[in-house]
Amino acid sequence: MTDKAPVIQVKGLTKVYEIGTIEVHALRGVSFDIYEGEIVAIMGPSGSGKSTLMNMIGCLDSPSGGEYYLDGELVSDLKDDDLAVVRNRKIGFVFQKYNLLPRATAQFNVELPLRYGGENGSRKEKALKALEAVGLSDRVKHKPNELSGGQQQRVAIARAIVTEPAIILADEPTGNLDSKSGEEIMNLLVSMNRIYGTTLVIVTHDAKVAHQAQRVIHLLDGLIASEELVS
Repeated sequence: MTDKAPVIQVKGLTKVYEIGTIEVHALRGVSFDIYEGEIVAIMGPSGSGKSTLMNMIGCLDSPSGGEYYLDGELVSDLKDDDLAVVRNRKIGFVFQKYNLLPRATAQFNVELPLRYGGENGSRKEKALKALEAVGLSDRVKHKPNELSGGQQQRVAIARAIVTEPAIILADEPTGNLDSKSGEEIMNLLVSMNRIYGTTLVIVTHDAKVAHQAQRVIHLLDGLIASEELVS
């Protein structure tokens, strides 16, 4: 991966939460690079710092110390409006619980990032294209309660890719799915990487999911315990 530029650079990242008089050190100095087009899995037990790290990478939270560079730009230098643009345009999010609007159609859910980004004319066209890419052309008018868990996660992936982001962050994307649906979702995410060159970062407890990545970062007690290249 050294012939490509790192899109994510984390240097000595720390995060301390204050709960009353107690300090909880969620991250204790984490450093790594993730390169353009790479698939990286982040693993670790509960409390290891995985979700905290994902929030940092997704510009959803700020570190207590250290530096985070996204496409070579120091994230702490960005203003709130700039961060909103980064989250909307550069990063696509896929969550374990789908986070779909329950009363809205699949198409409307997928259009949301475009609406937030102020795009008007081509919203429908782009949403339908994204839904087609995840195999849901026949479900565009269905609401979440009319879809299976796997189909809901496909809608969430369509929503993540509709802005054509450079990075997809997937937090336990198969956690609420049966094994067959989970395998289909991972195949879909990996295919997005292969077709579009999208950088994919996955937080997971599942070793089978992790080993579809090219590299696995193991966290323990807020530190990197090991890194593993997957053949």
